Amino acid sequence: MRWTPGGRSDDLEDRRGGGGGGGRKVGIGGLVLLGVLSLVFKRDLVTPFLGGGSPTEQTAVPEDQERSVQFVSFVLDDNQRTWEQIFAKTGKQYKRAKLVLFRDGTSTACGAGETGMGPFYCPGDENVYIDLAFYDELKQRFGAPGEFAQAYVIAHEIGHHVQHLLGIEAKVRRLQQDRPEAQNQLSVGMELQADCFAGLWGHSTAERKILDPGDVEDAMRAAAAVGDDNIQKMSGRRTSPESFTHGSSAQRMQWYRKGLESGSLEACNTFGGR
Repeated sequence: MRWTPGGRSDDLEDRRGGGGGGGRKVGIGGLVLLGVLSLVFKRDLVTPFLGGGSPTEQTAVPEDQERSVQFVSFVLDDNQRTWEQIFAKTGKQYKRAKLVLFRDGTSTACGAGETGMGPFYCPGDENVYIDLAFYDELKQRFGAPGEFAQAYVIAHEIGHHVQHLLGIEAKVRRLQQDRPEAQNQLSVGMELQADCFAGLWGHSTAERKILDPGDVEDAMRAAAAVGDDNIQKMSGRRTSPESFTHGSSAQRMQWYRKGLESGSLEACNTFGGR
């Protein structure tokens, strides 16, 4: 993908250096106790609990990860500019999401976020959460390397933010409560629509000619890698379609491609008559 490294998005919050919580505060007495324990254990236990400063200022970023952070920033901003334009065409105003980078775990309005959950969107605080370690897993475990595979993940989570802004997410949650027997089916519809929305951004990048050869294939591999059937097979379990919550590999590729080729918001109706 053609992009120029440099700078960070104003919508990016980096919590990786704050012990997973973005900076925790304790009283004077607690700081004194932590100071004593630091001397005993010869380890700085005070700094992670100090408030003040921006999340970026509190974060020591390994040099080899800075390019990844800048790429995430680029994709985040480019996604959101695209959605601002799409919303404007329909007479609506797009509200930007924040993207939070964390390591191991962090607090969210949806409860505790952990690396094992993978990237996720929390409608309660309108934040996307990503541990960059997931990209290593995407490449090494799932066989989906390439920057555009990483970009697909961000675009998918921003797709969930779009669902939240359009009221789709709230409507689906109500339907899941009213029809518990259709809970998984409705969840699959939500995830496939987020894939289709990710494809809409892909369509925009293709129109602007910033894709490199093989980028679309990278995104398709990523979509296939996180299909429920593929994950179940990799876990040594039998394929169980009734337990799917995100859709099969074929479905995820199909709906990503539909958004990519159509460039149409209306084409992303994954719920049919539901």
